[in-house]
Amino acid sequence: MRSNAAAAGGAFGTVPKPIREPTKAPLGRPVDGPAKALRPRLAASILLLDRSESDVRVLVGRRSKQHVFMPDVHVFPGGRRDPGDHRIAFARDLPAPLLDRLVGIYRGRLSVSAVRALALAALRELHEETNLAVGPSWTDSDRPAGCLPFRPDLERLRYVARALTPPGHVRRFDTHFFALFTDEVDLDLAVLQDSRELEDFRWVPVGDPTEVAIPDITARILHAVHTRLDADPLLGFDGTVPYFHVRNGRPIRDLL
Repeated sequence: MRSNAAAAGGAFGTVPKPIREPTKAPLGRPVDGPAKALRPRLAASILLLDRSESDVRVLVGRRSKQHVFMPDVHVFPGGRRDPGDHRIAFARDLPAPLLDRLVGIYRGRLSVSAVRALALAALRELHEETNLAVGPSWTDSDRPAGCLPFRPDLERLRYVARALTPPGHVRRFDTHFFALFTDEVDLDLAVLQDSRELEDFRWVPVGDPTEVAIPDITARILHAVHTRLDADPLLGFDGTVPYFHVRNGRPIRDLL
């Protein structure tokens, strides 16, 4: 993973001013003009939910201080969608209504394969950053060259949020957040380990993550998930999804 997008762009409470850089006038004189807006890159993140105790907890890890984007804060595992993610062999697919929903969000501009790749990216990043694998392992004889060591199982993923990094940040992501209960899949939590991207893993209560420093958007997403869990502890597959973005300099929370 080259740049983690789990935090989806930082604090929405303080929208940055657009980045400006010199441009050239016809006679070569520099003039002050707005830089071309960065195009958001598609990304995905995963909320692993543990409901073995009275309070549902979520897995977060701390990003290194060396990162340009969101350093030294705890975030969900995740990152940008890679070009090859749509070619990852998977065990079970996303529910058909969720695939249709994701395609509909982009009004047909993304294919079924392209939106499925978002979920595949979330589970690939989870493995790269935590060593956790959601899905059956390949045998040595069956594993194709260059494949993940497991076949991602997408069937139990819930779609819980979308967030668009505001203009003016050094990197921008259009991030889709999925959730997964740990007891609904065959997941060996004993192999959880630090990586170059994330360390100091914690299981924090969804309703009270204050034991760690998290970005504002991460807090907003946790609040939305906590509210949804209160209304539907099973986190049904057809729940309303918040979309956090900025319009005309103002933070917006739409519903998808």
